Amino acid sequence: MTTQELKDLTPRQIVAELDQYIIGQHDAKRYVSIALRNRWRRMNSTPDMQQEITPNNILMIGATGVGKTEIARRLAKIADAPFTKVEASKFTEVGYVGRDVESMVRDLVEQSVSMVKAAKKEQVKTRALQIVEDMILDILIPPIKQPSGFMLDEPTDKNDIPDSDAELNERTRERFREKIRKGEMDDRKIEIDVQQNAAPNIGMIGGTVDELSMMNIQEMIGGMMPRRGKKRKVTIAEAKKILLEEEAAKLIDMDEVKDEAIRKAENTGIIFIDEIDKIASSRGSGSGGPDVSREGVQRDMLPIVEGTTVNTKYGSINTDHILFVAAGAFHVSKPSDLIPELQGRFPIRVELQSLSEDDFFQILKAPKNALTKQYVAMMQSEQVELTFEEESLREIARIAFQVNSEVENIGARRLQTVMSHLLNDFMFDIPDVIGPDSKVFITKDMVSEKLSELVKNRDLSQFIL
Repeated sequence: MTTQELKDLTPRQIVAELDQYIIGQHDAKRYVSIALRNRWRRMNSTPDMQQEITPNNILMIGATGVGKTEIARRLAKIADAPFTKVEASKFTEVGYVGRDVESMVRDLVEQSVSMVKAAKKEQVKTRALQIVEDMILDILIPPIKQPSGFMLDEPTDKNDIPDSDAELNERTRERFREKIRKGEMDDRKIEIDVQQNAAPNIGMIGGTVDELSMMNIQEMIGGMMPRRGKKRKVTIAEAKKILLEEEAAKLIDMDEVKDEAIRKAENTGIIFIDEIDKIASSRGSGSGGPDVSREGVQRDMLPIVEGTTVNTKYGSINTDHILFVAAGAFHVSKPSDLIPELQGRFPIRVELQSLSEDDFFQILKAPKNALTKQYVAMMQSEQVELTFEEESLREIARIAFQVNSEVENIGARRLQTVMSHLLNDFMFDIPDVIGPDSKVFITKDMVSEKLSELVKNRDLSQFIL
C-alpha cells in the first residue's frame, strides 16, 4: 500500500475493514487502527521528528481462538506490510542461544524481499512474457538459417534470404504466438534449458558457523559458481511458468529490491509475538530452573523490541520503527510477571473478550471468509449447492459454545471441528454418491442429530472435539 492509499484509510475505515473478517473485539481493533494510522502520521511529519516518533507496541491479552493473531495478520494485509509471526515459547527450547531472537527480524526481511520482488516482477511481466514467447517460438519454429549454397565471402545479411521465405516464417511465428497466448498449445511438449545454481550446500565447515555467516558464505559461493543449464522436457504451459520466472528475475535489479525491502520492513513491518505469557517468570516463586531461562529470553528479546540494528543477508535493518504486537492468554502468569523493561516496551494493553454464543453465530454468518462460505465454495467446485438454514447456524453456534464450556475453551477454532464433523459425510460422498447439480440443505434437526451424541458423551468429546 502506498503512502497515499494509507492516508485514505482513517482509523474508522481500518476498523470497518477488520469488521469484515473479525467479529467483536472492538477495543483491540481501535488500538491497532490507531497504530496503523500513526505509521502514515510519522512518515508525513517533519524530518527531524520522524526519527523521534516510535510506535506504541501492543500487548493483547485473551484466551486462545478469540482473534488475536487474525487481527494482526489482517492489519498487515490492509497496510500491505511485511508480517511475520513467532511463538515466544520456541526460544525456551533446549539448545536455545541468545542470537536466535534475531531470527524474527530476519524472517520479516525475507517476507519484505518477497513482497518487493513480487511487485517488481509484476511491473516487468509484460516485457518478460514477450521474451518467453520468443524463446518458445524459437524452439517450435527455428529462425531461417543461411542457405547452404552461400560462399563465406558472399554477403550474409538478411537481404540474402528471399523475401517470401522471411515473410512466411514471420507469419507462421505470429500465428503460433496467438495460439500460445490463447493456450491452444499448452499441452504440447518442448525441451527447454532450466538454469541451476551450481553452488553446493556446504553445511558445516570445520566447526561452528552461525546462521548469518552460513547464509553469507553460501551466497558468496553461489555468486562465484557458474550457473548451469539442465535440459527438461515439459509442456508449453509449464515452460511459460518456468521461463517467465527466470526472465522476470533477470529484468529485476536485486540491489534495488534489497534496499526497498529493508526500508519497507523498517518503516511498515509488523512482528507478532505469540504466547508471550509462556516466557513470563512466576514472581516470588524463589525457584530457578525454567524461570531463569524465561527471563533470559525476555532480556534477549528486549533490545530487538527496544530498537537495535540486526544484520541480515540483505543488509542491516534498524528495528526502531517496527510495530511489535505481542499476545498471550496469561492464564497462569500475569503481564506484570514480565520483566519491567519489557513491560515498558508494550505500553498499550488491550484485553480481548471471550466469545459468546451469539459471537459464534455471527462468525458463521457474517465474515467474508466465514467457515460456511468456505464449505459452500468447496462444494460449488463440485457443482453441488450447499445451503444452511439460519436456525441450523444457531444450533451449530450453541453446540460449539457448549463444548467450549464443558471441555476446554479453544475459542472460534471449536467451530472448525464442529463443522468438520457435521459435513464430513457429505464431503466424502461427493462426487461418487452425491453427483453434480445436487443440493445439500442443512437444517437444525440435522445438526442436532449429527452432533448431539458427541456433546452428551463428554469423555468422548474431549478427544474428538
